[in-house]
Amino acid sequence: MNSSEIKDRAAGAIMGAFIGDALALGPHWYYDLTELRRDYGDWIEDYTDPKPGRYHDGLKAGQLSQAGFILELLLRSLVENKGYDEQDFCRRMDEELFPLIDGTPISGPGNYTSQSIRDAWRKRIQQNFPWGQVSGHADTTEAIERTLAIAVRYAFQPDKLATAITHNTILTQDDDTVVSMTVAFGAVLGLLVQGNRLDMDISAKLMKLVKSGALPFHAVTNDDLQPPKKGDPDPPRVGRFASPDALLTPSYMAEAAFDPDIQIEPPWKVSIVYGMPCAIYHQLPAAYYLSALFHDDFELAVLHAVNGGGQNQARAILTGALTGAQVGMSGIPKRFLDGLDKADELMQLAEHLAADMETGN
Repeated sequence: MNSSEIKDRAAGAIMGAFIGDALALGPHWYYDLTELRRDYGDWIEDYTDPKPGRYHDGLKAGQLSQAGFILELLLRSLVENKGYDEQDFCRRMDEELFPLIDGTPISGPGNYTSQSIRDAWRKRIQQNFPWGQVSGHADTTEAIERTLAIAVRYAFQPDKLATAITHNTILTQDDDTVVSMTVAFGAVLGLLVQGNRLDMDISAKLMKLVKSGALPFHAVTNDDLQPPKKGDPDPPRVGRFASPDALLTPSYMAEAAFDPDIQIEPPWKVSIVYGMPCAIYHQLPAAYYLSALFHDDFELAVLHAVNGGGQNQARAILTGALTGAQVGMSGIPKRFLDGLDKADELMQLAEHLAADMETGN
């Protein structure tokens, strides 16, 4: 894969995430699908205004939520520093986000602040704790929604990818399982930017990186999940994270997507199969499934993520990034860029990040 194709995929991943965020702004967090269809019809196909009294009331179609705001904040930090600079990111959070929120759910950019960011604000602003002591126990995809930019930047440097995503995640979320699943998502996204497809082989490629020491996951089995042999040390490969299961999930989701005997129809009902709530263990399987099923169709992937209801914004951000990385910017319908607020500015940042990648080519 040549350099221009890689950059196209990198920019597609970033813009796919922003588009997914904005597409779900209006119909965000409808757990009653009858209510969702009543307010937005049988199929949501474009950007929509939030309804009065809903989570993002007051914003307009095509604008970003606070998740998109924080992703942009980290993206700017990566571009301006030509890599991950934790001190700079924390400074930006202190200066550009925290003065705009008040520790309550309905506040700040996007008119909603997630649990982990509220926890960090209270500890940082009200209790004056230093960064490194403000993380909480939220089990959401909040960190993935920003660190996907790190995954793109270090797509060809999995060791740096894992280290930077780990360090950034634990600023706001300290549950080790959440951290491992966040790093695993970044590793998957990195492989997709490189030119791989989200298919049944993706986990084997990830496990090779574990074996080489590039990804910090513990693995007690040998290749292809075969049992350890007598005399093998215990364990044969030791990493920061307790097991490699977060790296194995994507291939199982891809297998389900490609198996003709497994039918989820219509595909947006994957949200019911894996669960509508916010927790990372509901969100990742659905995003992996949709991105494998629609690996060459960005529009269908992200719209099925949105139309599934519940925490569809996180689902659409993750699905948008994974599918955008597979189809590239050239595969994202122009109408999604035309309707996205600040699209030119965001696209310029995405292209700068892509240009800064060290591909080794």
